[in-house]
Amino acid sequence: MAKARAALRNAEQLVVHHDYTKEDEAEETLDESGDPLEESGRTIDSSDEEIEESVAEDIARFEESFVGITKRYRLINRIGEGTFSTVYKAEDLEYNNYNNRWDTDERENRKWTSPGHRKRSVKRPHYVAIKKIYVTSSPMRIYNELELLYDLKNSDSVCPLITAFRHLDQVVAVLPYFQHRDFRDYYRDMKVPEMRLYFRSLFTALRSVHSKKILHRDIKPTNFLYNPEQARGVLVDFGLAEREGTDWHQCACTLSSEERRYRISHSIHAQTQQSGHQPACYPKNDTRSSRRANRAGTRGFRAPEVLLKCTQQNTSIDMWSAGVILLTILSRRFPFFHSADDIDALLEITTIFGRKKMKEISLLHGQVFETNIPSYSDNGHSLEKIILWCTGRTKTETGIKPELEEDEKEAVQFLYRLMECDPDKRITAEEALRHPFITRAFEDDEADDDMLDLVRG
Repeated sequence: MAKARAALRNAEQLVVHHDYTKEDEAEETLDESGDPLEESGRTIDSSDEEIEESVAEDIARFEESFVGITKRYRLINRIGEGTFSTVYKAEDLEYNNYNNRWDTDERENRKWTSPGHRKRSVKRPHYVAIKKIYVTSSPMRIYNELELLYDLKNSDSVCPLITAFRHLDQVVAVLPYFQHRDFRDYYRDMKVPEMRLYFRSLFTALRSVHSKKILHRDIKPTNFLYNPEQARGVLVDFGLAEREGTDWHQCACTLSSEERRYRISHSIHAQTQQSGHQPACYPKNDTRSSRRANRAGTRGFRAPEVLLKCTQQNTSIDMWSAGVILLTILSRRFPFFHSADDIDALLEITTIFGRKKMKEISLLHGQVFETNIPSYSDNGHSLEKIILWCTGRTKTETGIKPELEEDEKEAVQFLYRLMECDPDKRITAEEALRHPFITRAFEDDEADDDMLDLVRG
């Protein structure tokens, strides 16, 4: 109760953003996902691919430490390595002993195979992904991930949990193996019609996740395994996910505008301001405790409210991260944001949206944003201008002002809905799937089908 009363007291006044403490740094390390440039992001369609000697030794150690795993699975290669786990490709040796409703590839194969050929077909290997969760992860974190995966079974475009095993202090989760390509191999070449398909698949997954009031918290290209040839992707890695409402404390963003204005006018920050022309002043001995909030995720993909330590974060944080992916594709730059910490991350966003917007959003969450860096303008820059600059489309010698293509303009308008700094105004996954930018993907599919029928005719 004492903690609850303290939280309520802190909610009654604006909290000035403090420098990190050692405790903050420890929390950051715990919840920081791997750098997107360092993670593996592709699979190989081969059962006998060559593997590095160090990987073979790693697999041998794993097989030796986890008694009995070799009876059920033949480990083939290491296909992913992150902060909290390592993922291996393996052949399921007991596949035919179980009902495998999770196997979408098998269902597709059977759909297009004649009954006669199906009976004559030889037994083929079936692959799974084995996720070895590091013992440094807390038991509650592991339990939470497995429970959420179980709850999300049968969800569209979400990686289902097949089963899980524990041996001593080691836990492994068995998941479907999905063919996909490294995001870095194709994102620079994606045309707008291909972007529509990519995000239709991603938002289908997020709609399923968000409908169950679950925040993924780590949306980024390496956690969305996409196969451009099939225009199909699957959302993975729920190691940082949580249910909406977990450990919530009241944040100023949930107050009415009148109540928020009253608290701003009676805050410590307002009281210490000498005049509107003076620089910001702060208490010399501030006795208030620093704000604690979940800051899990990956640098460069965190929403403004996460950086500002909003204590009532919701599913809209995933939509901002999806917007960063779209900005990455349109600008042909990966990663687009590459900050060292939350302060730098806020300043990177300020470069785009301007000081005025960041001050408004900070006050929305009961924080104060001040910067004296002269290069940051009040209004920032338009996303159109940034994309043109990033893709090298500047003024020509003739003085003609460059412009985006028409379909790019439509993508940018959609991007503004995703990268809306106010989470209440940000588009939802359900709304995104009804947005013209996404629905046009269905029109493109129908046009392709008509052309195919014409060719066959």
